[in-house]
Amino acid sequence: MKNKIAVFAFVLGLLSLNSATAQQIQKDTLSRKERLIADPLTPSKAAFYSAVLPGLGQLYLGKAWKVPLVYAAIGASVYYYKYNGDELQRYRGAYKRRLAGYEDDEFIELIPNNEKLLLGMEFHQRYRDIAFIFIVGTYVLNIIEANVSAHLLQFNVNDQLSFQPKFNRDFIRQQNNFGLSVNLKF
Repeated sequence: MKNKIAVFAFVLGLLSLNSATAQQIQKDTLSRKERLIADPLTPSKAAFYSAVLPGLGQLYLGKAWKVPLVYAAIGASVYYYKYNGDELQRYRGAYKRRLAGYEDDEFIELIPNNEKLLLGMEFHQRYRDIAFIFIVGTYVLNIIEANVSAHLLQFNVNDQLSFQPKFNRDFIRQQNNFGLSVNLKF
């Protein structure tokens, strides 16, 4: 009797294992894009991943070609932020030395007037602040782009619906006609 129960439990375990394996095989046969389309949480996951690490949401969606663009935009903004911050410190240091009575700064021959040093400080401070806005803006744009791209994965886009510009030349009136053509195929 114990042997029959053990065999029955063993067979039942194999059957459940086979059904789980079949489900796993069926999941594995779906492409990555089909799995992303079927998952309703894909947009929020992509946005979260991009918020954690810029470009990670794009990688999650399989759009790796966008990652260098994200890092180029953020990197250029960081470069200009640092550059203008360093220049601001140079101008500020020279201005402070001139107020202390020293005339040996690096700008003495180029900018003999203190007001022009102040203008240079304001210039670099303004562009440093703008570069910071660009850093934050590209970071937020990265998150929004990942979210929108994930939403667009779920739209059905095929050849049944097309939208294209139209250009016609009117030879009688010698004019060009521009327009839009919308084609719906049922």
